[in-house]
Amino acid sequence: MNNWKDQFLLDPSITFLNFGSFGATPKPVFEKYQQWQRVLEAEPVQFIAFDGYQYLATSREALAKFLHCTDKDDIVFVTNPSFAVNLVAKNFPLEKGDEILATNIEYGACDRTWEYYCNKAGAKYVRQPISLPITTKEKFIEDFFKGVTPKTKAIFISHITSATALIFPVKEICAIAKQKGLITFVDGAHGPAQVEVNLDELEADFYTGACHKWMMAPKGCSFLYAHKKVQHICDPLVVSWGYKALKPSHSSFLDYHQMIGTRDFSAFLCVEECIAFMEKHDWKNMAKTCHQLVLKNATRFFELLGSTPISPLTSEWIGQMVSIPIKTKEPEQLQRKLFTDYKIEIPVMRQDADVYLRYSINAFNSEAQLDTLYNALVEIKKEGVLL
Repeated sequence: MNNWKDQFLLDPSITFLNFGSFGATPKPVFEKYQQWQRVLEAEPVQFIAFDGYQYLATSREALAKFLHCTDKDDIVFVTNPSFAVNLVAKNFPLEKGDEILATNIEYGACDRTWEYYCNKAGAKYVRQPISLPITTKEKFIEDFFKGVTPKTKAIFISHITSATALIFPVKEICAIAKQKGLITFVDGAHGPAQVEVNLDELEADFYTGACHKWMMAPKGCSFLYAHKKVQHICDPLVVSWGYKALKPSHSSFLDYHQMIGTRDFSAFLCVEECIAFMEKHDWKNMAKTCHQLVLKNATRFFELLGSTPISPLTSEWIGQMVSIPIKTKEPEQLQRKLFTDYKIEIPVMRQDADVYLRYSINAFNSEAQLDTLYNALVEIKKEGVLL
């Protein structure tokens, strides 16, 4: 396809280099979304109270196949990964003195969630320091597991981090954690469709991912996977008709979390269309092309901004995003300046004391757009105000 921009609804006047935050939905998928909404409005009672169960089952089956998950009923749709993290963290059987081990470069909203529920229980959320730049996978794993103590009950770790855009070796970490008898929870918000996700092989106890990011579903479409041995932990965040259901299914996991009151779950039903779109357009090779564009341009941005890569610039650590450490006391102002003055949509994010500029690449992005970003940063750097 010659012009990928025509396949999306994005404003053509904006240089959109922030697919990582909320994704973007292709026109055929968005049209399917609107079709589902029309089905809902044509007969709301049948859609929500009756037919919706089968619609959701069909969509979960497609998603399970995409994620290499044997049983679709180990997956439930949620609106976003933060909802999933709250569901697990609130219910996790923490006692005073227990510890949850994470890295110090996890997503801020998830840090806050675990800190909140650990504080309520008198437990501790341990943000194990990760030395940057990362050198090898073996060193990363060794440093991470130094945070394990006899009080550690579970590991919470990103598949791909948000601010730093690093791919973590979660398969190896889950295997080691399993040997140590620890429960594992992988935050895969950026995982599905940016990298291969094989839940059967990964053997994480919990995994949450966003379909509305790299899978390109409409906003508010995510999922929580829970292995059968830990599903009993998952009490509902919203108690509704699934509790003491008149006609319970074989799975309280589904009963508790699938129907939680009136809501438009049309976005959940677009997963099949997303997968069909990706298959039609050979998305695995498209992702490789995007990855190559990310790496091809990375060095010049590191040099311009006077920083060094925080990991080897290889597919082991980098996918379709890369984060460049920058020095600015006003990251929020820099982000707004890039948008308002240059029409560039790109995040400038804090991670504790560090600040990162992260660009994301998908099918509609081009080297010319990265040139636009580069030239804007050259001008801003000359001004000497924000950089």
